Amino acid sequence: MRTWQPLGEAALRKLVLAAEAAPSIHNSQPWRFRYHPDTGALTVHSVEERVLPHLDPLGHALHLSIGAALFNLCVAARHLGHEPVVRLLPDPASPHLLASVHMTGHPEAGARAGPDLYAVIPERHTSRVPFDDEPVPGEVLAELVEAAREEDATLHFPEPQEKQRLLALTSEADRRTTMDPDRTEESRRWVHAPDRTGAGMPQEVLGARDTGAHLPMRDFTGLAPDTLPPRRAFERNPTIGLLATRNDHPEDWLRAGMALEHVLLLATAHGLRASLMHQAMEWPDLRWALRDPERGILNAHMLIRMGRADTHPGTPRRPLREVLETGALQERSP
Repeated sequence: MRTWQPLGEAALRKLVLAAEAAPSIHNSQPWRFRYHPDTGALTVHSVEERVLPHLDPLGHALHLSIGAALFNLCVAARHLGHEPVVRLLPDPASPHLLASVHMTGHPEAGARAGPDLYAVIPERHTSRVPFDDEPVPGEVLAELVEAAREEDATLHFPEPQEKQRLLALTSEADRRTTMDPDRTEESRRWVHAPDRTGAGMPQEVLGARDTGAHLPMRDFTGLAPDTLPPRRAFERNPTIGLLATRNDHPEDWLRAGMALEHVLLLATAHGLRASLMHQAMEWPDLRWALRDPERGILNAHMLIRMGRADTHPGTPRRPLREVLETGALQERSP
């Protein structure tokens, strides 16, 4: 019989600060955490007003975002000496309740060998700048593949011809989105100067467009001339990974988000930067076309571009009092 461990104020702060450092679509941060002292559960909820109805009508990207936050929470729990017990979608009657986490005693020894992922949570930032042309070592790619597998997902690094096909589908998604006024306006609403809300994307994190036009970096501004960053030359042979799962239900989307963050933190521990290409996932026919029949019918969730680059500014985060519900916690600076 498991004995749940209660969480004190300091532990709650560390858990949620780690969780909200995860990436989210347009830095929407669509999560809320609630601590239940009577049961010892920390529950994770989606926030309806942070859904992107045009770009993400089914909530696919929202589930990926919250899955990534959930993985960070579990990393922090193990760092604090707990073993997190996670239940995904624990209550069908509560669609906004996406996960519950209980803490048991000490983690199993050696259960998560490898780099200290908790230490690199603050260092992980989505990077939309050019990477250098040095290939990522094969042994590092193998570790990233294994990290995805541990979360019941697959990560595949395609050969050049298949990689070009995937990038072409992403370019087509960008073209369609740019021509769609509702999607364009929705993206623009999340781009703004830094403010007290802590959500959205400051102009300086948007990144440049590729002068060679072979890397489809997302255009958040809808080709608005006064907001387009200058074009830059990107790497000619990018390292691109495709993250997928066998099934395609909301629980699989959460697991894919956990796998995504596991891969991103491990890449950060190896000194790599990453940018996320979700554009083709936002068009059902293009997402279907991302499947590779030769590798079996898998459901794509994200294209991940990675390599080495200088540091890139991160996006702000919402104040802790806005994302954690508990009467015991008072707002303090991190």
